Amino acid sequence: MKSCCKQKQDSDQCNKEQLDKIVLVGNPNVGKSVVFNNITGCYVEVSNYPGTTVDISKSCCKNAEIIDAPGIYGIGNFNDEEKVAREVILEADYVINVVSAISLDRDLFLTRQLIDYGFKMIIVLNQIDEAEKKGITIDLETLKSELGVEIYPSVATKKIGMTEVNNCILNRSLFRQGTKDENIFNLTESNSESIEKLEAIEEKRDIVYKTRRGKVNNIVEKTVMIKSAAFSISKTIGNLLLNPFYGFIISAIVLLSLYQIVGVWIAGDLVDFIENKLLIKYYIPFAENLVGKFITIGWLKEILAGEFGLLTMTVQYILGVLLPLVMGFYFFMAILEDSGYLPRLAALTDRVLSKIGLNGRAIIPIILGFGCVTMATITTRILGSERERTIANVILGLTIPCSAQLGIIIALLALIGSLKASLIYMATILIVLFSVALALNKLLPGKSTDLLIDLPPMRLPILKNIINKTLLKTWHFLSESTPLFFLGSFLITVLKITGGLLVIQKALEPLTVKIMNLPPETASIFIMGLIRRDFGAAGLAKMAGINGHAVLTHSQILVSIVALTMFVPCIASVVVFYKERGFKEASAIWFGSWIAAFVIGGILAKILTVVHI
Repeated sequence: MKSCCKQKQDSDQCNKEQLDKIVLVGNPNVGKSVVFNNITGCYVEVSNYPGTTVDISKSCCKNAEIIDAPGIYGIGNFNDEEKVAREVILEADYVINVVSAISLDRDLFLTRQLIDYGFKMIIVLNQIDEAEKKGITIDLETLKSELGVEIYPSVATKKIGMTEVNNCILNRSLFRQGTKDENIFNLTESNSESIEKLEAIEEKRDIVYKTRRGKVNNIVEKTVMIKSAAFSISKTIGNLLLNPFYGFIISAIVLLSLYQIVGVWIAGDLVDFIENKLLIKYYIPFAENLVGKFITIGWLKEILAGEFGLLTMTVQYILGVLLPLVMGFYFFMAILEDSGYLPRLAALTDRVLSKIGLNGRAIIPIILGFGCVTMATITTRILGSERERTIANVILGLTIPCSAQLGIIIALLALIGSLKASLIYMATILIVLFSVALALNKLLPGKSTDLLIDLPPMRLPILKNIINKTLLKTWHFLSESTPLFFLGSFLITVLKITGGLLVIQKALEPLTVKIMNLPPETASIFIMGLIRRDFGAAGLAKMAGINGHAVLTHSQILVSIVALTMFVPCIASVVVFYKERGFKEASAIWFGSWIAAFVIGGILAKILTVVHI
């Protein structure tokens, strides 16, 4: 992904000359990425580190290549993030070490490692405002003296201290090499020459760890003073959210609010207004008349303004359904992220998710999956083991409907008008979710990792940041998905014109008609679902009688939405599945979801012949 701006010309220098590499290094949740964004402006390139699924952000500006390394607690080889960070850091010419003023006893361990490596570096002491609220005072002069490098206090979210950091990047003589302990580490040579010695030293982990830990404890004792802080609403709320009883109640309220805002108000009221009151009433007739005025070729008119037309249904669905749903979901998620709530939700759900081979971190991609399964699949990288990523990806591909699909599912359940139907739908999906996850947890080799996660302070989100994050993520999502929507519409229209839809309907009749008791034409909604899940949902909505004549009974609608939820993800998700999990595993997930969708749909159809809704 690239976002362009006036600095783009600077990026061209990356291919023309050898630039100094300046690497930002720090623990998770110290504000490192915020510092990176403030330094680099708006031109950023995000790509996978070669041979891994770990994202690396880079920017070429200020006559340097600036790299945001993954957040780590130490330079080691324990997981993908540490391995990648180690490789990136060892290639650095200069290091900007971002540490949090509220957790120096933790963060300075990594700082001590960087000093022992002999890098030219500066320290950005971030979140000093949070430290003041907690009654933490830091003696900066003593801290500078102890570490031997320049320290710049900052509040990155408010751009405080960023001018000084930018000056250091422009004037690199301000970067200082820390004082090394020659007796223990003997790292007097250049970085490239000292790597082999460093590897040998790191074999004596206990000695090295105790030495560094002792140095850090001594520095913290000399420089950090903590006085009793005044009553903190932030801390009180944060602790309350972790309480098993109150935290569960609050989590239920938050998730119900997400459902009410995104699933009911936006998916129902706002989408109805935009789609029916604006687009169908004004735009669709305009587009049909415009095409009819200039185009006389029948097949071309069908492609542009027919049932699945590029200028009619596609535009209607992107602007009328997808845009408000995705934007609403990202706005809500941005609030949860910036407030510090999501890590606490992970801690709260850890015990439940550990039963199915995951830990609390998995709640984040699962929730994100209700926005976009493609995006959530990428987010599974935060999970600590391959088996966890496999379990999470199967759950996402098989049981989690994306936001646009979910809105239509909710509308269809409302159309049925039966509480029993909603309960059957949710029970079926949950049974499949837990059954498959439990089976994978038993069958897959190895064991899952424990939850190790930082809990940032609870804070009031900044509206400007929320809006910027929402717009950026919405734009990124739509820029990637819109071409696929147009491609999907085109392919479906071509199949309709050439008779291909009828051929596929005939081929799927044993599944749709005989197993799931559905009309033959429902094959088209599964075909559309192959291209975009929400396309299939939109086709189902039309067959169910939303804005038209119904051709499905209530039982058939319920069977269809269950099968469509479990059916294969869209093209974008499948591509990411193959990229993230490899050919063998991704193929098993993809074709396995086909089988599961029709089998579960068939079983449900048989049950509904007895249990009426």
